[in-house]
Amino acid sequence: MEETPQQRPEPHDGGIAERLNWLRAAVLGANDGIVSTAATVVGVAGVTNTLAPILVAGTAAVVGGSVSMALGEYVSVSSQRDSQQALIEKERQELREDPEGELLELAGLYEQKGLTPETARRVAVELTEHDALAAHLAVELNIDELEVVNPWHAAFASAAAFAAGAVLPLLAILLLPAEIRIPVTFAAVLVALSITGAVSAHVGGSSRRRAMIRLVIGGALAMAFTYLVGTLLGTTGIA
Repeated sequence: MEETPQQRPEPHDGGIAERLNWLRAAVLGANDGIVSTAATVVGVAGVTNTLAPILVAGTAAVVGGSVSMALGEYVSVSSQRDSQQALIEKERQELREDPEGELLELAGLYEQKGLTPETARRVAVELTEHDALAAHLAVELNIDELEVVNPWHAAFASAAAFAAGAVLPLLAILLLPAEIRIPVTFAAVLVALSITGAVSAHVGGSSRRRAMIRLVIGGALAMAFTYLVGTLLGTTGIA
């Protein structure tokens, strides 16, 4: 028997979009960790082949970058959370003060979605009897009270993604022999950026080729520039 559209499981869960955003943020955090740490260690390697300063600079880049990413994400998501909670409290207060007006507003919103006035009124009444606040939040504001963003989760996830991305260039520059560490690090970083670019494009539904080219070119320029600066400083004796 042919499956009807009603029988197919559709991904209407409101949390899917949020999970995709988290995945996209994790990929971007990993990209930052790869590029910034690689640029730092390659720049120092342009000055000296000694592992100690490369290790110190790389470790500082990982720690500083992770903390910076976590702090930035915490502040950003905290602001978003405060806005969501303010909207939820405002809607809760409106329901207490004018329940009939809110019912008419909900019915009107369903009419705008294409329902007849009678059907819209019936849907609004049934949803209000079930959970008035949830109904208004979903239709008016596209908010689920149970899925308000958590700034601590965002901060830890961002820091972890940055640190995970930073591991590759740091290990490559430290574990390889001096004569090949820079070109191999370049190659490893560009391959990693190609992969994360493809993943981010897949998540966002955009062109993989464009995303990969952007990241590879950007990462290559960042490493080339810092390596050039390190080499020039080392040559002039400033570093």
